[in-house]
Amino acid sequence: MAQTTYLDDVYDIAERDGLETLYAKWAGSYDDELTENGYATPARVARAMAATGCKGPVLDIGCGTGLSGAALRAAGFAQIDGADISAPMLEEARKKGLYRDLLVTDPDAPLPVTPGDYPTIAAIGVVTTGAAPAEFLEDLAAALAPGGHLAFSFNDHALEDESYSAALDRLLASDFTLVFREYGPHFHQRDMGSAVYVIEKM
Repeated sequence: MAQTTYLDDVYDIAERDGLETLYAKWAGSYDDELTENGYATPARVARAMAATGCKGPVLDIGCGTGLSGAALRAAGFAQIDGADISAPMLEEARKKGLYRDLLVTDPDAPLPVTPGDYPTIAAIGVVTTGAAPAEFLEDLAAALAPGGHLAFSFNDHALEDESYSAALDRLLASDFTLVFREYGPHFHQRDMGSAVYVIEKM
């Protein structure tokens, strides 16, 4: 049975360097640990995307080892590019053969996409404490053209932090409309939930 120390630790790391170090050490056991804990959010986001008519190609931001890519494939999305800050995580994703292209991103630089490159951007389990800050949601939104969709999740940690809901509210008050929201399981074995969202740029 996999150790759960990395999953226990990730939400407490505030510094980016510490987070990248943790992900590098975690890459080899990440899939086992999350699967062991009943990681439900990727499949839930992917189903929401399929139900709301999201189109490919999809940019899977924070794709990690590819658990989200596997869920997207299972929901019918064939063209998926992945991006993550962790090169070791992307090496694990590459082994799965799910992605058309994989890219290491720099959190201090703008996303290397222009509006319209992707009709759908997915950020599954990414925008939360221990990963991306609330303002990253707005960076993702800026990378979409009108008619594009952003699919993402807020786990319980993010839902308890007002900065995340405030970032979403700003988008919905400007040029986005809420297409889908559903609260449900995030990690079954930890009794942790997440809200899944799909928003469309007007």
